[in-house]
Amino acid sequence: MAVTIKVLWAIIGCGLVTWLSRVIPFVLVKNFDLPAWLIRYLSFVPLVIMTALIMENIFTHQAHQLPAVNYENLLATLPTFLAAIISKSLIVIVVVGIICMALVRLIF
Repeated sequence: MAVTIKVLWAIIGCGLVTWLSRVIPFVLVKNFDLPAWLIRYLSFVPLVIMTALIMENIFTHQAHQLPAVNYENLLATLPTFLAAIISKSLIVIVVVGIICMALVRLIF
């Protein structure tokens, strides 16, 4: 696929919009003191996002059926979750998750 000027401007525009949507909130909030209740509320956002991502991968859904368990992903998730509780280190969690998923796919 040849990159035309239109495609290049679309890529630049998308990158700029993505960057601005992440930077503007930090710039605006930097000048204000947020209430304690809002900070406490926002502290749960990463946990909720990770829970949603994990649950989406553990359970599969099809129309007009109850959710089914994806056992391969569940087998990889359990040791990774244990590593997260023990280490509390993002690099350890990522490495354990990748190794567990590779082993599950190798075995099954």
